[in-house]
Amino acid sequence: MIQDIEPRVFSNEFIDKKAGLADLFLAYQGDTVLVREDKDKLWYPSFADYAVSHPHLPEEAQFLFTIDDLNYYLVEEEGLDTIPGWAYVSNTRFRSEKKYWRSFAGVIGWQLNRWYANHKFCSRCCEPLQRSEKQRILYCPNCEMNVYPTISPCVIVAVSDGDRLLMTKYAHREYRKYALIAGFNEIGENLEQTVRREVMEEVGLRVKNIRYYKSQPWPFTDTLLAGFFAELDGDDTICLDEEELAIGVWMPRGKLPELNNNISLTGEMIEVFRKMK
Repeated sequence: MIQDIEPRVFSNEFIDKKAGLADLFLAYQGDTVLVREDKDKLWYPSFADYAVSHPHLPEEAQFLFTIDDLNYYLVEEEGLDTIPGWAYVSNTRFRSEKKYWRSFAGVIGWQLNRWYANHKFCSRCCEPLQRSEKQRILYCPNCEMNVYPTISPCVIVAVSDGDRLLMTKYAHREYRKYALIAGFNEIGENLEQTVRREVMEEVGLRVKNIRYYKSQPWPFTDTLLAGFFAELDGDDTICLDEEELAIGVWMPRGKLPELNNNISLTGEMIEVFRKMK
């Protein structure tokens, strides 16, 4: 999955330190990320690459995380793509990059970039929020409220009926490939209750024998995914929630779609079911 970057080591420990010329930075414009144009992989800029044209960047950069001994920073600056050789490309590249550590760095940076951009002011007193120098929080100097990075719990459910797996496609989303049932955990629910509710709401089915599989951070949507396998309990008639799903079908194990990569928990769970005997 996208976070499986071994033997490289990701550390999210917050460090308040000035960027050096050898450190890398991540810059975003909406759903795009700044990379080297002439590379067939996600090649992020270092501060040395912009030392002549933008010597002030290290002073304004926000520390993000480290991978191995390399520090990554966030830079919020206009016009960085005017420097020859650098361009903003779609974040869909995060899904196709073969070296997971490159895509993981980019998408974690994008998640933190959205968090900073979406929390400029205190939701309690409306004063501007400040960035802490001690930990990864935004704080209000007026009312002392702290704001932490957004992480929402979500379930992924592989519903099976013997040799068949329930496959779905989202409605009204850019992602058009097959997926599994998914949904956010609500107030007062444990994760197993979320599994039952989401399956009933989206396809009108009951499930039993709910078994936890594995979790995954999913920075694309600020979520922490919890994967579950479950078995059909009773009638197999699908009643589709067309606001959420465009397709819901029972698919035999031998006809499950081939996946180009396994960056997601959904993809891995489909492959696990495919290989079951």
